[in-house]
Amino acid sequence: MPKRVVCYINQFFAGLGGEEQAHVPPSSRAEAVGPAMQIQNILVGEAEVVGTVICGDSYYGEHLDEARAACVELIAGFRPDILIAGPAFNAGRYGVACGDICGAVTETLGIPSVTGMYPENPGVELYRKKTYMVPTADSARGMKDALAAVSSLAMKILSGADLGAAEDEGYISRGIRKNFFHETNGARRAVDMLLSKIKGKPFRTEYEMPVFKRITPAEPVKDLKKATIALVSSGGIVPKGNPDHIRVSSAESYGVYDISNIDDLTPENFESIHGGYDRVWANEDPDSVLPLDVMREMEKEGVFGKLYKYVFTTTGTGTAVANAERFGQEIGERLKKEGVDAVILTST
Repeated sequence: MPKRVVCYINQFFAGLGGEEQAHVPPSSRAEAVGPAMQIQNILVGEAEVVGTVICGDSYYGEHLDEARAACVELIAGFRPDILIAGPAFNAGRYGVACGDICGAVTETLGIPSVTGMYPENPGVELYRKKTYMVPTADSARGMKDALAAVSSLAMKILSGADLGAAEDEGYISRGIRKNFFHETNGARRAVDMLLSKIKGKPFRTEYEMPVFKRITPAEPVKDLKKATIALVSSGGIVPKGNPDHIRVSSAESYGVYDISNIDDLTPENFESIHGGYDRVWANEDPDSVLPLDVMREMEKEGVFGKLYKYVFTTTGTGTAVANAERFGQEIGERLKKEGVDAVILTST
């Protein structure tokens, strides 16, 4: 009997629409929908897509517990042998949803799960230990290759075969170490790797370490009493109504707002739209996240020269590294050009 496969996709790939439909709640169809149709074509004769579960990206991100529970229940109703989610490519909200539902299904229903993401998708770091993730291109232009890779890994898992190292099997490392038998001992293998490195030949470490970018700290402010200081925040504090429509998570933009005539952020003029924390206190006093009131007091006391007339704000939760770097570069270039000496970056 063919193995039973359930697919999870968002509103866009289900053909419901884009951002205007991102708040649709979970639903299901007893058939292959969107990318699941191609997965069915790849798996024909070996497995069958018995259902597709659909949820809007914004709905899942803003109602995490409810969306997770509803999706797990819908998936369980199809009695699947495996869940395939996405692929999400570099879409942050979609990646978080795919990773979260895969982890939940594996933990709750006891079945394996596979998804596909661009390595810099925030969902990778959050959920790679909970599910199998195939590395993909950064956009749906790589859909064909992504579906082939996801389907291939899913079938290998369903076959019961023992999976080797992540690099050999084509999935993103889960940070799980396993013991294997080798013909040579560790000392010999280490020397062989060292010799290959010295000779400029390719080699592969047996214990990969994370690679972090090294950022050289800026020089300290020479004279704080003459310095112009700016406020930048990833805490989601925006003018009432969120005029720039910044996303509550997985932000792709930031806002720039004039505070030259404001001494205090109040619930009447500012609010938090951040999707990663309880916003009650931030909405009662937006200064608790973006401390304009304290900065004005210090400015009047002469602690520093003056406060820059604009604040920059976005939401940090789930935001892709590539977008975050772009925000920082654009904001930094503008501040440097306009003579700002230092920045206070607030978060949550």
